Amino acid sequence: MLNIIIITDFFVTLQKELLNTCEGGGSQLPPLCINIAAVPPGPLRPTPASTDMIDKELLIRTIDRALEGTDLYLVELKLTPANEINVEIDSDTMVDIDECVALTRSIEDVFDREIEDYELEVGSAGLTSPLKVYRQYVKNLGKDMEVLTRDGRKLHGVLASAEQTDPVDPRAVKFELAVKTKVKEPGAKRPVIRDEKIELTAADCKSVVYDLKF
Repeated sequence: MLNIIIITDFFVTLQKELLNTCEGGGSQLPPLCINIAAVPPGPLRPTPASTDMIDKELLIRTIDRALEGTDLYLVELKLTPANEINVEIDSDTMVDIDECVALTRSIEDVFDREIEDYELEVGSAGLTSPLKVYRQYVKNLGKDMEVLTRDGRKLHGVLASAEQTDPVDPRAVKFELAVKTKVKEPGAKRPVIRDEKIELTAADCKSVVYDLKF
C-alpha cells in the first residue's frame, strides 16, 4: 500500500509540473500532459487477503481454548494447502448446533477473514462416524460396535474396555471387543455361546463404528 501512495504522489507532482511547463510554452498541451490530466482520481485498490497457509498450531490452540471448560473435544482437524479448514468435534454427551456456531466465531475472532483467506467448516461426529480418539471409545463403552480390521476381519461385539496407551496421543487406543462365540465344551451335546474378548488397537483397525441394528 505504501508503494501505491508514493507512486500516486509522484504522478500528482509530475502532472502539476508538466501543466505549468505547458502553460508557459503554448496553449496546446503535449500528449503526455493530456494523458495524465485525463486520468480521473479514484480510490486505491484494497490490499488483497493473505494467501499464506493458516498456522495450524495456532488454530489447534484456538480450538482447545474455545472448548476449555466444556465436555466438547477436538476429534479431527483437516487443513489443506488452499486453507480449507474442516473441524470435527464430539462431546461426552451430545453436540448442539449452537456450540458449533460458537466455535466458528471463536476461530474467526483469531483468524480475521479480512486478512486471512480461508474456508471454514465446523461439525460434529455423526452416529455412524468412525471412532478416532480415546474419549469416543469411553463414550461408547458397553455399546454394540462393528470393527473392520486391517487383516480383513469384520467383527461385531460389545466394546468392553478402552485404554489410551500414549498420554499425549488420543488416537493411541487399545480396546477389548466382547464377541459372541460358539464354544463346544467337553461332554456337551451342543455348543454354547460365550463372550470372547478380543484385544485390538486402533492402529489394527480400518474402522470402529457404532453397530446400527434395524
